[in-house]
Amino acid sequence: MRVRFATDRLCAASDLPNDSERVDVVVVGAGSAGACAALEAHRNGARVVVLEKQVAAGGTSARAAGQLYLGGGTALQRACGFEDPPEEMRKYMLRACGPGAPEDKIDLFTQESVAHYDWLVEQGVPFRASFVPTTEATNPPGPDGLTYTGNEPAYPWREEARPAPRGHNVECEGDSGHVLMKALLATVAREGIEVRTGVETTRLAVDAEGRIVGVGVRDDAGERFVRAERGVILCTGGFGFNREMLERYAPTFLECTPVGTAAEDGLGLRLGMAAGGDAIRMSAGSVMIPFSKPRSLVRGVLVNARGERYVNEDVYQATHGALALDRQDGIGFLILDADTYAEPQLPYPVCAESDSIEGLEAQLELPPGKLVETMQRWNEGAARGEDPLFRKAKEWITPLEKAPFRALDLRRQTFPYPFFTLGGLRTDLDGRVLTPEGEVITGLYAAGRVASGIPASGYNSGMSLSDCTFFGRRAGRAAAGSP
Repeated sequence: MRVRFATDRLCAASDLPNDSERVDVVVVGAGSAGACAALEAHRNGARVVVLEKQVAAGGTSARAAGQLYLGGGTALQRACGFEDPPEEMRKYMLRACGPGAPEDKIDLFTQESVAHYDWLVEQGVPFRASFVPTTEATNPPGPDGLTYTGNEPAYPWREEARPAPRGHNVECEGDSGHVLMKALLATVAREGIEVRTGVETTRLAVDAEGRIVGVGVRDDAGERFVRAERGVILCTGGFGFNREMLERYAPTFLECTPVGTAAEDGLGLRLGMAAGGDAIRMSAGSVMIPFSKPRSLVRGVLVNARGERYVNEDVYQATHGALALDRQDGIGFLILDADTYAEPQLPYPVCAESDSIEGLEAQLELPPGKLVETMQRWNEGAARGEDPLFRKAKEWITPLEKAPFRALDLRRQTFPYPFFTLGGLRTDLDGRVLTPEGEVITGLYAAGRVASGIPASGYNSGMSLSDCTFFGRRAGRAAAGSP
């Protein structure tokens, strides 16, 4: 039978061949969201198949640093001597994930974060019971289990919620996303869930009532169809590698560098939108200036094109990225003296060096006298252990007085800022995709960066993997329970 497609991304269920394969739940994407969705759907009695476009499972999660943002008093936090009441975590996340932070999702996540950590450990994800102080933390992290990964110790966040380290690092030297995915995929395989790689999902099948009942797929054998009796879960990642979508929805990031895999091309988003799904916060993303590698570089002074400070330098790297991109035209210089300079781990070049601040100012072509004034003000406060302008934490305050003075080039044109998208399909607490009117599209679910999740328009390291795994699980359970 010839299939007649309603749109490029939809086909009518009535036109699907009668001999199409049938399962209960189709999971599209085999990253952390997809693996967790598949496990929970399977454990709730569904016949599950996972379809992955790339030649190997793992997705962007396998390339991630391997940090999960968890708290509320996890076993790891307690083992390292930290108390973290869920309400304090909630207060911080509402500020850190906004504006537009989804209160219902954050409430649920903070209430169940401890249980989610325990679930990850049960799947074989390893965490070492050791804490790395902020002054010693590196990125990528070492094998130690617990670190600060956001703005918790920085002003003004530290005054709005009690600081606690919530970065739970999967145990490994260096980036450990591959260790996380190895554990999750091993559990998927052990439970007999089929993962098919090299299979691209091209269409959603919709019945006369608007329910999503299957997918069209393409691989080396051509195009065929898989019916989903209970639901389809989209776990395909964001759209940072789709320049056309960036031009339309998030042009701010066009001159930045996407992180992840080329498979994050927005296909899942386009499938969901074709089915009537509401795409929200599409201009949002996490853009980073990861200059604090090593962390000691935070003791420097960050100035803009006018030679003025505009932020306390100890804030999180995505806060730096957002401020520089949105308010400073992507221009910034980190001023260091002989005692604070260290070679950065990433290729940020020294763009000026002089035995005097005046000489540095001239080389950077800053307005005459502005950098001199900025550094005089900084050194006066630093001599008292204070930053009256931006309230940088005392551990990072030191006078910068010893020649030679250097400036690290943090301009976007020199080192394009890495970013990933945060906007996506609007979903409820169980991953059901919603229309602009708030109606459920029956049979369609989404989790991970294809959906707009906890990090609505603000970010801390580890929030994406936590969002993917936590709401992937919920989507899997919900889909398995669908009639």
